Parts: sequence; C-alpha cells; structure tokens
Amino acid sequence: MRKIATIVTVIICIFLFYLTFESTVKVFSADWQLPRATEHEQMKYRIVLITQELETPFWDQVSAGAIEQAQKSGVELEVWGSYGNNQEDFLKKIEIAIYSKVDGIIVQGLDTDEFKDLTKIKAASYGIPIITVANDVPMEESLRRTYVGSNQYRAGELIANELLADMGETGEVVLLFDSRQEYYQRQRLDGIKDVLKDYPNIQTIDAETQDTREQVTATTKQILNQIPELDAFIAINANFAGDMIQEIGSRSQIDPYHIYSFDDDPESLSLLEEGKLDGMIEQSPRMMGETSVNLMNNWLRNDHVPLDMDGYLTDIRMVKAMDVQ
Repeated sequence: MRKIATIVTVIICIFLFYLTFESTVKVFSADWQLPRATEHEQMKYRIVLITQELETPFWDQVSAGAIEQAQKSGVELEVWGSYGNNQEDFLKKIEIAIYSKVDGIIVQGLDTDEFKDLTKIKAASYGIPIITVANDVPMEESLRRTYVGSNQYRAGELIANELLADMGETGEVVLLFDSRQEYYQRQRLDGIKDVLKDYPNIQTIDAETQDTREQVTATTKQILNQIPELDAFIAINANFAGDMIQEIGSRSQIDPYHIYSFDDDPESLSLLEEGKLDGMIEQSPRMMGETSVNLMNNWLRNDHVPLDMDGYLTDIRMVKAMDVQ
C-alpha cells in the first residue's frame, strides 16, 4: 500500500509540475500587457472659470461653451463669479481658487494692480496656469499663459469703418469709455482712432467717466451741453450704452445720431433690436469658453505646449440694426 501511495503522489506531482510549466510558457510567450487604466482612473483636472458678470447673456454663453468642452475633455469645471461688476468679490474668488490649489484658472481679465498681483505673484508661486478670456491683460504684467477672445483692436476698426459708411467723412464723434481705461478698452480706442485719423474732417471727443449710472448720465449730459452739434456716439465700454442712450433720448430724438457699441452688455441686443443702436460688434462667447477649456486641458496634459502668448482670437462681426429688426 505504501508503494502504491508513493507512486500516486509522484504522478500527481509530475502532473502539477506540467501544468505550472505550461502556464508559465504561455505567459512569457504571449503578447501580454498590464491592463491600462480606465478613463475614470486617470487624473481628473480641476479648472475654475471666474467672471465678474454672472448670469448675463454674454457670460452665460462663455460658461455654456466651457461646460460643454469640459464634459468632452473629462475635466472638472466650476463656474464662479460675482454680480454687477463687484471687483472686491471677484478678486476674492480668484484668491480662494489659488489657495484651493486648483489645477488651472480661466478668468475674465481685469486691468488693475490687485488682479496682476494675484496672477503674477500668488498664482505663479502655486504653479497655477492662468488663461484670460474675453478681456485680456498684458502678458508681461500678469504672467497669464494665453488669452482667448476677440481682437479688440480689430473690433474698433470695424466700428470706425461702419461709422464712415453711415455718417460719411465729416462729423463729431464722442468716444465714451471708463476712466480706468482697461486694456481691452484701450485696444478698442486705438483701433477706432487709427482708422479715423486719416479723415481730418472727423473730430473725436474723448469722454471719460466712472463706472456708475449717475456718472455715465452726468458725463453724457455735459457733452451734449458743451457740443450740441454732435453726430455720433461710440460706447467703448458696452455697459455705458444703455444709460448714455437714455440720457440722449431724454433731450432729443435718437434718430439723428449714429450710435455704436459692443455685445458684452446685457442690454446691447435689445437696444439694437429697438433701433437705438445703429450697429454692434458681435463676438463669439461660446467659442471663447470652449477654446479656453480645451487649451487649459491640453496644457495640463502637456499635449500642446507652449501656448501662443499672443492669444487665440475668436470670431467677430459687425451687426446692423436692420439685420435684427
């Protein structure tokens, strides 16, 4: 019996050895790889879009484009912001995003020392890339990676050329802008003035005002009192257009004046549809949101570096009142 048990044990051991050997050969001879991490197991970057103007038509479109692209790219996107151009709250949210150590910040540019300190010093020290959207700030002053938005200088040129087509080569034109003279407004002004400087019979009147309803109204009233024979108004800061037009309308008919602005104010489209604006620069806010998230995602994944520091320009066009009526 002992001899039979020994023989059986030997046979079993030989059989098990054979199976082990055969499995080993299959593993090393086959084209075998470790399973790849699934999409859900890959790193999911956290990006924040921060704006001064929540729940306005323009910025709602920026947010919608950004959210759609984030879903396609598999990144986590949060939309933060303030209401009514509350700069203190806006800057606070940027600071919170930096201290929260998000992976990237897409932000409406603000041409102030406080904004530049946050992006150039604090965000840089945490290694957080910044992309400005819609409103730019000079790269050397903010260390932003890139800008996504309109060519504001070209937008100014388009308005100036439309003015010439409508008014002719003679007239007096008021350029109403913010006394802070933010970078995007300076670019618009430069585009307008560089076109009109070749027409000696057109006089431009710079009208600076603070960013309040009362100040815009007071500045418009003062200009109308001092220069009653005006021919045209251009609201460089689109937020001024509604109050400016209201003051003009309280004194005289709107029709004799040529009035132009931009679409980054909630009232702009309705003013155009009512015929109170003769023309408006229409931008591409949805494209801005999509492009900025795509570029940030590519940057974080090292798929597209370096970014173009001059920026990625989105489409603009001049829209006339007759086009929407």
